[in-house]
Amino acid sequence: MSEKETTKTAVEPKTRQDGNGNGHSRKVENGAALKDGETESVETHDETEAAKSDSQPETAKKQNRLPIFIVGSVLIIAAIAGTIYYLYSRQYESTDDAFIEGDIVQVSPKLTAYVEKVYVSENQRVKKGDLLFELDSRDFQTRLEQAQAQKKAAEAVRNAARANVSLTRQTTRGGTTQASSNLETARNNVKQTAAAADSRQTAIEQARSQLRTAQSTLAQNRAQIATAEANARQVQAAAPALQSNLRLAQDDFNRNQRLYNQGDVSKQTYDQAANRFSNAQSQLEAAQRQIQAAQSQVEVARQNVNVAQARIGEANSNVSAAEDNYRQSLAQIDLTRSQVGESAGRLLEANSAPEQIAVSESQVGTAEAQIAQANVAVNQANLELTYTKIYAPEDGFVTRKNVQEGQLVQPGQSLMAISQKTVWVVANFKETQLEYMKLGQPVTIEIDAYPGESFTGRIESFQAGTGSRFSVLPAENATGNYVKVVQRVPVKIIFDEFPDKYFLAPGMSVQPSVKIR
Repeated sequence: MSEKETTKTAVEPKTRQDGNGNGHSRKVENGAALKDGETESVETHDETEAAKSDSQPETAKKQNRLPIFIVGSVLIIAAIAGTIYYLYSRQYESTDDAFIEGDIVQVSPKLTAYVEKVYVSENQRVKKGDLLFELDSRDFQTRLEQAQAQKKAAEAVRNAARANVSLTRQTTRGGTTQASSNLETARNNVKQTAAAADSRQTAIEQARSQLRTAQSTLAQNRAQIATAEANARQVQAAAPALQSNLRLAQDDFNRNQRLYNQGDVSKQTYDQAANRFSNAQSQLEAAQRQIQAAQSQVEVARQNVNVAQARIGEANSNVSAAEDNYRQSLAQIDLTRSQVGESAGRLLEANSAPEQIAVSESQVGTAEAQIAQANVAVNQANLELTYTKIYAPEDGFVTRKNVQEGQLVQPGQSLMAISQKTVWVVANFKETQLEYMKLGQPVTIEIDAYPGESFTGRIESFQAGTGSRFSVLPAENATGNYVKVVQRVPVKIIFDEFPDKYFLAPGMSVQPSVKIR
């Protein structure tokens, strides 16, 4: 018997009629007889208890059904989710071990020089061929001019040697000792005159170089004048405001002084007014000193300009004198060549004509070799001069900029990097995920930086080796203890259409999903 049935049996009374048949009931509960006056109230209480006992099983049934319903719902949802995941996993392979990759080109100088000008800033977008920075080219320009001067000197020697060959061939027809002697003298004169001419031509180049240096100094001094004048104007422009501030501070001080003497203001107010007046005086005096200093700088810069102009005049005079000396050398060369011509007939008669011709031709060969060396030096100097301007090797963005104006750089030193715009995805899939992967399979790409956005791509290639195999310290499995670890293989994924409106940089995290079926 259940607990409810026991309660009901214990509560229900037994009704009996008495022997007289008067209809009075007698309730018996737990073996005790109740009085007639208590019968009605006991019956009402029993009916209430009976109603409560009937409603309790229905509530208990409802409460017992609720956990069953919850568990059933959870099982159904789990079954649906498991089915969806099973169907998805049969068609897709995905990983969160994937990143954006791209080509990054390091920019390094080929020369040791100081940086003269930097034209780009960090994260600036550049195009191939844009000028990134420029090195100080003065030393390399001087080397180029020296190489060109040496080339001209070698050409002069070559021309003189060729002239000697011609003269030698002509003078060998005479065959006399005197003719040979005269020819040798003429040759020596030609060589000396040519050497003097080359030396004077070098002096011309040096004088012109000094002139260019003086002109550059003049331009710098004029720029200093402009800077000093601008500083003076700036300081003078601030003077009226300081004077006005001084007048206001003085008026305020005088007013507070009178009020203080009259006892209308406190000592603190009077001291504050005095401090403001003193500060205004100090600021005006400092501005006046700055004006005087700026004017002095302007005057010094103008004096430097005068000195530079004087040096330019002196350099022009030196150039003119060097050119006059060079023209004189050319005249002397013509004179010595004429002397060689006079000895040509006698040299033709000399028995040693073939040997003399061979010597002259060897001099020409030597001069030609010197010219070749000079050409190499000129080309090298030109090449080094072009190396002073460093251009962007590819389109992209400037990253890891590590160069400042005035910095001394060395060949091979990494000064900045160009991160190219074209990027792709490298996804490190487990080797157990590669069974059904093939080249060209479509890929859905989700980028952490752009939640809610998805991009499409395809598999381009598989790396011929796992990631751990190409690590700096690959794992050694030759020991006695071995734990098998699932390896990952880098897979290259390219975008179908490059998302130009989104910023994608190497190293950003992505999650690709490859459709394998």
